[in-house]
Amino acid sequence: MEVRLANPRGFCAGVDRAIEIVERALELHGAPVYVLHEIVHNRHVVDDLASRGTRFVDTLEEVPPGSVTIFSAHGVSDEVVATARSRGLKVIDATCPLVTKVHLQAQNYRKKGHHLILIGHPGHPEVEGTRGRIEGPVTVLSTVAEVEALEVPAEASLAYVTQTTLSIDDTREVIDALVKRFPRIQGPELKDICYATQNRQNAVKRLTEEGIDVLIVIGSQNSSNSNRLAELGTRSGVRSYLVDDARGIRPEWLVSTQRIGVTAGASAPEGLVQEVLERLRELGVSDVRELAGETETTVFKLPEELARR
Repeated sequence: MEVRLANPRGFCAGVDRAIEIVERALELHGAPVYVLHEIVHNRHVVDDLASRGTRFVDTLEEVPPGSVTIFSAHGVSDEVVATARSRGLKVIDATCPLVTKVHLQAQNYRKKGHHLILIGHPGHPEVEGTRGRIEGPVTVLSTVAEVEALEVPAEASLAYVTQTTLSIDDTREVIDALVKRFPRIQGPELKDICYATQNRQNAVKRLTEEGIDVLIVIGSQNSSNSNRLAELGTRSGVRSYLVDDARGIRPEWLVSTQRIGVTAGASAPEGLVQEVLERLRELGVSDVRELAGETETTVFKLPEELARR
């Protein structure tokens, strides 16, 4: 058996920044440092930071007044910001700059009087954070069927934004359906989907063109972008599996398999990729070849209060 390794894969600039924010906060302020929700959607990253004194909470009411508190990379609502202020928390915002861009874009559409449509998965932290940054009605949808069933006032002026970690192909279909029904709708087309999400999906498409029999995607079950990679493989006719780490690989997946594709979601550490490759070697892989891919050079600055001097 042989492996084709996707490129690029793993951490994106937003995830790198979010993790560095937590590490820098621990360095400057000492433990404990509180993080609202998971800083990024990866169990190994969260467990590692927790072992070093980070406490992950579901609500700000769990945070002692005055404590250092970090908002996750997915962004938060205005209500959360107000609650943090009322509790006197020392807030550090780790929201990915690309998510912040969507917030500002949505707010701008709203100021112009548009009814806003948010293309994304209801309940996802990024979607809830974006929704909570917009005054007035917001319609959240994620499928063509939902577009076809959408009811809005005849006189409504419409605009849309999207979650940053969606499937490019699925989102294109939803946007096309919106434009077909509402020709005057305004929106960013696919520009809200982050560069890293696009690059990793393109890399999986290149893997499927290599004739892989199986695709292994490294990432946690609650990682939107990792799930989209596995779905893309399945849609291409390849048996695709999402695993947290090497322990999730089942030998029976590789029976009668010649070529295996391996990639990792944007919140999965490269160390997990190497552990998966080692496990695959134990199971009979004799050759690992990394494909050529898009070179990523994006770097996001740390918040001013954490910048190294």
